[in-house]
Amino acid sequence: MLSNLNCLKSNDSIIRIALMEILSKDHEGDPDTKIIPELGLKHGETRVDIAVVNGVIHGYELKSDLDTLIRLPNQMRIYNSVLDQVTLVVSKDHLHEAIKLIPDWWGIIVAKMVGSTGNIKFCHIRKPEENHFKDSLSIAKLLWREEALSILEKLNKANGVRSKSRQIIYERLAANLNQEILGNEVRKCLKTRVNWRPVI
Repeated sequence: MLSNLNCLKSNDSIIRIALMEILSKDHEGDPDTKIIPELGLKHGETRVDIAVVNGVIHGYELKSDLDTLIRLPNQMRIYNSVLDQVTLVVSKDHLHEAIKLIPDWWGIIVAKMVGSTGNIKFCHIRKPEENHFKDSLSIAKLLWREEALSILEKLNKANGVRSKSRQIIYERLAANLNQEILGNEVRKCLKTRVNWRPVI
């Protein structure tokens, strides 16, 4: 049997279910918002736990009592290159260490276990701010090859790259769109995808 102490420890699944429920209610009936669990960044180099896509891409990274912060610095590097906003959802045990690691513009939510029921209470510590450190090539890599090529076709910039690798296509796209317009195009693709198996 688990000890009472272990029963009070949060895990990724408990936090994820509770947060998904809140986010779903917050955006219920909003056709311009899509909530994407486990959104892959830089072709699967890492995944952000939950992404809310509407006018921005807001990533939520979860760190429960049973997690460690070992992977957080590498995750930060990638999130900072791609996401418009980031919120760390962290257990109280990891809060002080996490604050020392993450940028000031990241939001912070503390996830606390309530009693022994397994319920999660979220305490908002800091709101996320706009990310000024994004990289256009990293943003373009959120697209599948055919999505990126389709955008280039609309711009009449696809000549010479139609049969090239996706890396070259992304480079062409990043070079021909300013970051704001590129972000708009990427979000539009993410929100309208039906089949989430990528076409390479």
